[in-house]
Amino acid sequence: MSTTPRDIARELARRYSTMTHEELNVLERIIIPMRFAKGRQILSEGEVCRNIYYLDKGLIRQYYLKNGKEVTEHLGSDHSIFMCIESLFKEEPTTLQVEALEPSFVYALPKADLERIALHNVNIQMMYRKILEESLIISQVHADLVRFESAKNRYQKMQKLYPQVILRAPLTYVANYLQMTPETLSRVRASLLFD
Repeated sequence: MSTTPRDIARELARRYSTMTHEELNVLERIIIPMRFAKGRQILSEGEVCRNIYYLDKGLIRQYYLKNGKEVTEHLGSDHSIFMCIESLFKEEPTTLQVEALEPSFVYALPKADLERIALHNVNIQMMYRKILEESLIISQVHADLVRFESAKNRYQKMQKLYPQVILRAPLTYVANYLQMTPETLSRVRASLLFD
């Protein structure tokens, strides 16, 4: 991995909060680098999610099983955050699973350590809050997308919000995330070529 925990601390500070040199040092010490091969589970059903994850490079899919079928809840690519928020805060086993769709470089921020250092560092506290806010907004945007938008608008909004995911994720997962069949997604994509 060419990226270091220090680089990730700087990136998180840049995106979510300004930090002093000392706060960057404190944050850097809790960041855990992880590497996942394509197809590996990052988190399995029944495990307790204990980390907020920063995906530095790669592609992940968060999904759950419903009536024996996989339902994609989230797709994430380079420089994004993911977590199983309910499991993280209730400290209960998750029903979600997270899989690496490409070789992925991930950095874990253990919740217990993050909360401990946030108590004494106001900028880390601000970063933590903004990460959680962003996660909730992403969930709401997805919920609204599938509730209120036509199939064509869902796809177009996803293209705009997550262009790398559209380019790199298997279309079956994109269709599943948008709550449409692969056939509907193919028709939508074809219709956009002639617009």
